[in-house]
Amino acid sequence: MLEHYKIVFFSLVVVILCAFLILSGIKEQQKFEFYLEKNVSLIGVEIPREKGFEGQGIKIGIIDTGIDYNHPDLLGFGPAGKVVGGYNFIDNNEKPLDTSGHGTEVAGVIAADGSLKGVAPKAKLLAYKVSSSGDSVSSELIVKAIHRAIEDKVNVINISLGLNKTNNEIDQAVNEAVKNGIIVVVAAGNNGPDEGTIGSPGKDLDVITVGATYNNLTQSIVSTLEIGKTQYQVLPMLGTKPLSKPITAKVVFGGYGRVRDLTNVDVKDSILLVERGSDVKGEKIYFSEKEQNAAQSGAKALIVYNNKSGIFFGELVQKNSSSSNPTIPVISISRSDGLAIKKALQNETIAKLDIFSHPDFIAPFSSRGPVSPFYIKPDLVAPGVFVNSTLIGGKYNLTSGTSIAAPHVAGAVALLLQKDPNLKPDQVVSILSTTADPVTDAYGKNVPLDLAGSGRLNLTRAFSANLIIIPHSLVFNLSLEKPYQTRSLHLQTIEGTLTNVQTKFYPDQNDLKLETTLENDFVNIKISSQKNKTGNFDGMLAINDGTTTYHVPVLVHVTNGAINTTQKDGILTFGLDYPYSWLYAKISVIKKDSERLQSTSIVPQQTSSLAVNEPGEYWIHAQITTPHVVDNAYDIIMVETSAEKTGIEFLGSFGVPLKTIIIISGVIITSTIVGLVAKHN
Repeated sequence: MLEHYKIVFFSLVVVILCAFLILSGIKEQQKFEFYLEKNVSLIGVEIPREKGFEGQGIKIGIIDTGIDYNHPDLLGFGPAGKVVGGYNFIDNNEKPLDTSGHGTEVAGVIAADGSLKGVAPKAKLLAYKVSSSGDSVSSELIVKAIHRAIEDKVNVINISLGLNKTNNEIDQAVNEAVKNGIIVVVAAGNNGPDEGTIGSPGKDLDVITVGATYNNLTQSIVSTLEIGKTQYQVLPMLGTKPLSKPITAKVVFGGYGRVRDLTNVDVKDSILLVERGSDVKGEKIYFSEKEQNAAQSGAKALIVYNNKSGIFFGELVQKNSSSSNPTIPVISISRSDGLAIKKALQNETIAKLDIFSHPDFIAPFSSRGPVSPFYIKPDLVAPGVFVNSTLIGGKYNLTSGTSIAAPHVAGAVALLLQKDPNLKPDQVVSILSTTADPVTDAYGKNVPLDLAGSGRLNLTRAFSANLIIIPHSLVFNLSLEKPYQTRSLHLQTIEGTLTNVQTKFYPDQNDLKLETTLENDFVNIKISSQKNKTGNFDGMLAINDGTTTYHVPVLVHVTNGAINTTQKDGILTFGLDYPYSWLYAKISVIKKDSERLQSTSIVPQQTSSLAVNEPGEYWIHAQITTPHVVDNAYDIIMVETSAEKTGIEFLGSFGVPLKTIIIISGVIITSTIVGLVAKHN
């Protein structure tokens, strides 16, 4: 009898521990910050408006801090107002009134219809209030808001919040919205200029992810710095004015830019280089002080390099300092570049500095890709610096951020849907992205795709488009073992038939060869690696239909190794060709539509297999561990026939994690054994 109680007690302990493990696996709700940095400007919508398109009949859901529907430009709440519905998830009622301002700013850019006109002034809005302060919001509320927007049958959802990491629950909710035909527009985030800073939901394949550019109305000042043949990435500090002509002068180092640092330095008529901050603990030296000291010493310009890694954006007029308007231009530069210039000063160094207006310049804070080796983010960019929009209390405000760039695109979507209500989400993103204007840097070079996607939103070109290009971007996976690949674009005409189509790839790539052929309504693109050179190469495929030029971003991976993937009845078998010694490789298999991840591993001279339970496109990523480095290889395969689902795979297809399935199975087995033992005794 005692033995019986021991078994029961032990089994209960196991069950309790298993339950604890399951509960400990439940993630704490993540907090999402709103993008409130300064960036945005209103876009021109004259052509759509002249044709009578202002968003009539389109419902746009705004997931944010609510909307101040009492603002005279937002025309009230209810069926007769601008804001026709929504929900307050903070107070759990039907009145999503904004008390912090962010959601009202977003709403104004989209659909203000008073003294200020939004992009789609006749569109109707639904406000989903998920934060009262504008500081943060739980992922749970975002998911609830997305589901409510689906129930309310909105046409467009604008989400100007997020974080720079992945959240599967939000991504799944967004995917559900897209499957219901809703176009979801998302701000890329304000975590630039570092790479890989776009998180959920902006990283999701099926949303329209929007970065931010300067604008042609207010702040659009950029700078260049050239020393010899080297062109440096620099940022003009806020308060610096454009130059009438470039400054060419000798570069001189001046420590931290203090008066004592410049006492014995011949600064007159030079470009002064100084370090940010100070070498004295607790000493605070404003950029304005460094500028004043440099100017009083006779410098023509000032370069401030960072005291930590990366570049920064500085301001010359601070609230807590007695600074006056700057008299010489001041730019910032990264620490690595600053130290390189400082080292070069052992010899006389002449620099050329220029500061000028460049509206289509990527805002430094705009978050960058990559988010995946298999697709490109952001999709496009829109004006995002100092935009005038509605504010709570009947006021207006200049505001900035990708959170204000995104509603420009949400408004543009409304105009397209009014023109053609039958457009699907992938068709809408194609029209907007392929008609965007490619963006260049301060030196006139095309910026990487991870910064700008297809380019800056252009509604005039979008409304003249007669081609829908699917997909709207392409990724090629080449290797030294497999040096070429062919992919296709489907060209759908909005009106008429496809006739004369011309293609061109730019910029010119000596390392790649591109060939295109037209078959009916498909363009086949073959890209070949011309040299034994690995790396990532990007460019644009320009397609002209006789009236409009469309731009399709193209990213090409050229890797050392190649994945050899074969399939039979849903069983994928992997081999690896690699030209050097390697130890093992982790193979990750991702379902394109759901991003469900499965993995296996492989060692030299062997293959490995994995069953997939749904037909469709799968992305394959090999992380190859060698004696010295971890290398990568990529592949894409279309699975026509899936394998039969086992019980575990069936639960997994519903998003139940494998760890949880194993724990639950253990609990069931343990409970069964306890029952049998108890019954026997």
